[in-house]
Amino acid sequence: MSEHEYTNGDVTIIWKPELCAHAGICVKMLPKVYNPKNRPWIKPENATSAEIIKQVNQCPSGALSIK
Repeated sequence: MSEHEYTNGDVTIIWKPELCAHAGICVKMLPKVYNPKNRPWIKPENATSAEIIKQVNQCPSGALSIK
């Protein structure tokens, strides 16, 4: 299973595309961080670490996690 890491220097978002259910909660909660039209599509520097952690905890598929 592939995984991609994106960091803001404090927290690292891990994205596992095979698990992604495309529920869109990440995009709705933090559109400045998650934009599927951009590359890279995750830009964690656009939110606080607390905002990112709160959003990742809402991911229904487990495709997003924090390390």
